[in-house]
Amino acid sequence: MFGGLTIDKFLVILVIAVFLLGPERIPHYAAQLGRLVRNVRDMADGAKERLREEMGPDFDDVDWKKLDPRQYDPRRIIREALLEDSDDRPEVPLTIVQPNGESAYAKRKRLMAESSTGETVVEAPFDTEAT
Repeated sequence: MFGGLTIDKFLVILVIAVFLLGPERIPHYAAQLGRLVRNVRDMADGAKERLREEMGPDFDDVDWKKLDPRQYDPRRIIREALLEDSDDRPEVPLTIVQPNGESAYAKRKRLMAESSTGETVVEAPFDTEAT
């Protein structure tokens, strides 16, 4: 969350703060920091309680881990949508097939094999004016 903030760097910042603020102002700023942390925690708890009140008893039934956007996999979603009536869902990843029936991976492997045999390989077109 804080990137490269290690304990060593935090201690250096703390020592600099002690020298800049002085011993007479440190207790005041520490109390302000404590109040700030307490207020933020109270705001978060209040938001959670308000959401719980507005959703009612359904709040406890929600599986929050299932709604995590980091678990979003468009291939899985499409596969489940297309095969939702079928009981046998294969765990094989989907491949994109070109109109001629050959996938891009198979075409590349074929072209690489042809280039090793000495046949002429046609390179993909390159547009120099493309942005």
